[in-house]
Amino acid sequence: MAIAMVFPGQGSQSVGMLADLLAVEPEAAATLAEADEALGYGLGALLREGPAEQLNRTDHTQPAMLAVGVAAWRAWRAHGGPQPAAMAGHSLGEYTALVCAGAMAFDDALRVVRLRGQWMQQAVPEGAGKVAAVLGLDDDAVIAACEAVEGDGDVVEAVNFNAPGQVVIAGHGAAVERAIEAAKAAGARRAMLLPVSVPVHCRLMDPVASQLAEALAAMDLKTPTVPVYHNIDATPRTDVSGIRAALAEQVRRPVRWVDCVNAIRAAGVDTLLEVGPGRVLSGLARRIDRALNAIPVDDPATLAKALSTVKG
Repeated sequence: MAIAMVFPGQGSQSVGMLADLLAVEPEAAATLAEADEALGYGLGALLREGPAEQLNRTDHTQPAMLAVGVAAWRAWRAHGGPQPAAMAGHSLGEYTALVCAGAMAFDDALRVVRLRGQWMQQAVPEGAGKVAAVLGLDDDAVIAACEAVEGDGDVVEAVNFNAPGQVVIAGHGAAVERAIEAAKAAGARRAMLLPVSVPVHCRLMDPVASQLAEALAAMDLKTPTVPVYHNIDATPRTDVSGIRAALAEQVRRPVRWVDCVNAIRAAGVDTLLEVGPGRVLSGLARRIDRALNAIPVDDPATLAKALSTVKG
């Protein structure tokens, strides 16, 4: 059996996420204490008690998702869980993967993703951007629908290729609305707005890419101990300059999740562990490749199941 670990991104957060695991795993609880110290505020209390409006602020969500992903990873390792053959993370989850692969220090990652969240929110005025999901069209048809309605400086792009027939688009609000109608006219089964205010992974994030490049240049990175497949091209990198460039580019380029899962599968992986809150990536994995065994790891029971499966 060859396993890969994948880490979810923004959108899977909720007040109380991974509470059962954090309550019984000393390494997980210590991870949140470490995060509190690095960030200078009570992230652990925000996770436990909310309010949800504060947790859903992108500058809070991003370090929160990173922290709980690392906490679950450390619990896995504390129980003798083996190193995976590969790792990947969806959008923000790529930072979690790099921390767990030893390429990035946890405290450095917490601080940079908090900045990433702040810069993303600042790049587009509140209410100016929108995000939508398009179901039932192939990738090229979604791209064509977006290109057909751009104009007068409006931006709308396909930004997440999540599964066959499931593509997310983002950009200026009016352009996204037009693209929804164009997708429906092209035969989409559904096309609807998502409750996300920041149009990430499109060229409206160009300023954020420049800010991230500068911040990442000042960080000490190492070669990952496990191959981490990057969102922008489904390719692992061993050189730190390449990792820095991929992370900076990622914020303004599409998440090619289908390609990431297929590349991991082609490397011989047959079991995918989704480490962190929610089970979105497990569901996507099954849609991408039905033969892939996808197991969530988000509470003591699923951690025990994953360990039993892997250890035989």
